[in-house]
Amino acid sequence: MSAEIEAARLLLARLGVSPEQLLAAPTTDTPMPLIRDYLARVANAVSPSTREAYGPYWRRIAEAWGERPLDQLTALELKQLAEHTRHEAVVRKNSRGGRSAAEHLVSAARCLYRHAVNDGLIREWDNPAMRVAKPRRLASTRRALPADRLAEINKTAGSTGNDPELDLTVLRLHTETACRRGGALALRPKDLDPQQCLIRLREKGLTVRWQPVSPTMMDTLVAHGQQRGADPDGQLLRYRNGKPITTRRYDHFWLRMGKHLPWVATQQVTTHWIRHTTLTYVERNFGYGIARAFAGHFGKSDAGTTTTYIQAELHEVATALAALTGEPHPLAQPPG
Repeated sequence: MSAEIEAARLLLARLGVSPEQLLAAPTTDTPMPLIRDYLARVANAVSPSTREAYGPYWRRIAEAWGERPLDQLTALELKQLAEHTRHEAVVRKNSRGGRSAAEHLVSAARCLYRHAVNDGLIREWDNPAMRVAKPRRLASTRRALPADRLAEINKTAGSTGNDPELDLTVLRLHTETACRRGGALALRPKDLDPQQCLIRLREKGLTVRWQPVSPTMMDTLVAHGQQRGADPDGQLLRYRNGKPITTRRYDHFWLRMGKHLPWVATQQVTTHWIRHTTLTYVERNFGYGIARAFAGHFGKSDAGTTTTYIQAELHEVATALAALTGEPHPLAQPPG
């Protein structure tokens, strides 16, 4: 009997399966859902931002194998679809060979099958998406802008377009806070704390933080909301007619900048470059910990366990902002 047991152990080892995994194997007779049906269930279970990011790739998966049972998709088939997606990616000026499209397809498949594992429909080691490697990410081409280049953008924004006041407000907001587009678009009048010169930013990953702004920026945001009829619970940034702005305003803004400033079009400058500019200044002058807090990075994934010991306080972020803007801030540490 011992020889048979040893042979069974050897076979399991070669298969990469432990005895514990056999005990944990699903024993229910639940019918295996079709990929199309289960995708619809997963789409209703994730956040709106995840659904928006993965939706186009889930549709590709459904178009290719929607009528097949969830457990009949192989890693090779997923790999083939990822490569097909890479080659079909829309070619833009900043395209990088379709890597991002292939990566998003693999991530979308992993999200789908992670839920299937959690539901006990398939076993973890049968997950085909985890056996497909993501394309290696290339280094970002974004960088901090020199002061004179940022001044050119602000000057052009204030002298062109159909609403320079709006554009300058948005530019200064991003420069002072290093917020993402989503954070600016989600800002509401009730997120403003004029007394302490703080704004509440709600960004990706459902993160929420209070970010210092200069007194001038706060006065501008309050006046903007009042003049353009922003409801306390509604979006703050609006056109003159009271309609909330969308990401299209950003797209048109940078297209206009590119027409007046050729280097903007050549280097594909976007709002995220403003974030790089501000955070680079803060890191160089106030250190990594404060730059990390300024950016709204709170997890450990970006720098390991050490980040537990270098968390910056709000008054330190306010001090960095005061140096950046040249204006005193009520929460900033006194100099000296």
